[in-house]
Amino acid sequence: MDLAGKPALAFMLERVQRAQRIGRIVVATTINQADDAIAAVCAEMSVDIFRGDEMDVLGRFVGAARWANARSVMRLTADCPMIDPDVVDGAVAIFAEGKHDYVSNCNIRTFPDGLDVEVFTSGALIEADANARHPFLREHVTPYIRGIRKELGAGNFRIGHLLAPANFGHVRWTLDTIADLDRIRELVGRLPENFGWLAALSEATRRPHLLGVPVL
Repeated sequence: MDLAGKPALAFMLERVQRAQRIGRIVVATTINQADDAIAAVCAEMSVDIFRGDEMDVLGRFVGAARWANARSVMRLTADCPMIDPDVVDGAVAIFAEGKHDYVSNCNIRTFPDGLDVEVFTSGALIEADANARHPFLREHVTPYIRGIRKELGAGNFRIGHLLAPANFGHVRWTLDTIADLDRIRELVGRLPENFGWLAALSEATRRPHLLGVPVL
């Protein structure tokens, strides 16, 4: 879908490319013919791509990490086109302290939904791949590492958290529905090209429907 005159994936990738503390960017999509369009976007942007199984997303991530010879991995999802490069760098900064196997702003959500970032060691990813068997754990990549569904299996990892200056976890900027797309298009259209998430939040508070908060 179009976002600010380009595919939403391209919009997201351009924002990720502005981060200062990441290395190689790899888009991990499927081998399905329908996702040839994703491969075409990546080729046009000279972004690396790895293709794997549609349902075994964990296995796909492991394959991409091995292909890229990665020592650590950041997971970003394409339903977060408004991802902020400063948030990305903030997570890497905590991870780089070496005190954690996994750092995210998802386990304790204080950033808006749609700015999700996870960083973890390749060792944690490989252990998850070896031990996670339930389809939920294979589909969602990090629950085994995060330990959020212990009844399905969980590792024992050092977990770190990236927290916002205040709790904005009720704000929703994730792209799952046409209504989400309409809202994100309107919000992005009111912002400068290289906007930060706080500028987006400031604009959205002037037009509360852009916060994506359900009206009770």
